[in-house]
Amino acid sequence: MKIVRLVAVCLLASLSSACVLTKVASVPMRLSGAVVSIVPGVGNAAHDAIDTAADGVDDLPI
Repeated sequence: MKIVRLVAVCLLASLSSACVLTKVASVPMRLSGAVVSIVPGVGNAAHDAIDTAADGVDDLPI
């Protein structure tokens, strides 16, 4: 049982690194930007704005 707890703690510690946390936030933003980009007229502008915001999230110094 102690080994399972140790493995779980190590797994949680590795998943809570800054890279994973920023990707958890930016990947859904990029996905929604890709979906919005198919809207005629305003889709590309919205995609560019969302992509810029996602880049900002990726650059956070966490």
